[in-house]
Amino acid sequence: MNKKNYKKYVGIFMLLGLVLILTGCSNLNEPITSQSSGFWDHIVLYNFSRFILWLSSLVGNQYGWGIIFFTIIIRMILLPLNWFQIRSMNKQMKVQPEIQALQKKYSAKDQETQQKLREETQKLYSEAGVNPVAGCLPLLIQLPVMFALYQAIYKTAELRNGSFLWMQLGKPDPYYIMAVLAALFTFLSTYMSSYSQPTQNSTTKIMAYVMPIFIFIPALTFPSAITLYWVISNFFQVIQTLVFQNPFKYRREQREKEEREKERQRQIRKAKKRAHKK
Repeated sequence: MNKKNYKKYVGIFMLLGLVLILTGCSNLNEPITSQSSGFWDHIVLYNFSRFILWLSSLVGNQYGWGIIFFTIIIRMILLPLNWFQIRSMNKQMKVQPEIQALQKKYSAKDQETQQKLREETQKLYSEAGVNPVAGCLPLLIQLPVMFALYQAIYKTAELRNGSFLWMQLGKPDPYYIMAVLAALFTFLSTYMSSYSQPTQNSTTKIMAYVMPIFIFIPALTFPSAITLYWVISNFFQVIQTLVFQNPFKYRREQREKEEREKERQRQIRKAKKRAHKK
């Protein structure tokens, strides 16, 4: 890993560590009020709680709808960042053939060759305007939001004791429907993102099936409000991928492009044969 990427990853882990420390300092048994102290409770959790309650008041104090609206607003705020991520991914897909050529050129496993491969890969990414870390940014922002939502629910009596459809928001879904939907939409969003890549390595394929499991298992015991957030967030991600990337259209265009290239090569070979006969 080069120095630049190393610093980025260190920054990401430091930010996540700070969030974990702040959430750990919050007492779940202490209700949120305007008098709550500390940055996390007074600034983050209190405002999250008030905002969700306000959104709920617009639809007759339906707290589930308040969480749904809250989730959509968060995803809309993240749209510019997601667009930046998608552009970076598209650029990365375009240079994939060149990356594969570099991997063949520097296929030896010794340290010097692998270092050269990393340097050439980073140079290629830099020239193409690719940021390999861009895919982490939306997730990096959503994790603190999820932590804050989790604690805001427990520390706000209206949300903790509120109900929506068949669920009590502060308790797990008794029928596991939200857990199944959260896993399903996670799979669809992950699969569609990987489907748009021209070449899928084993890690990419595995992640498409592992990520839903990572969501499904905790969703069985998490409050319904959290799984509701996951369902809406990942459903939004599926729609966003279809609109901005449309992996199925991309794959079709790639196949058509390959067919045109094959036809062009066939025509060249035929022309060479005719020229040779003459």
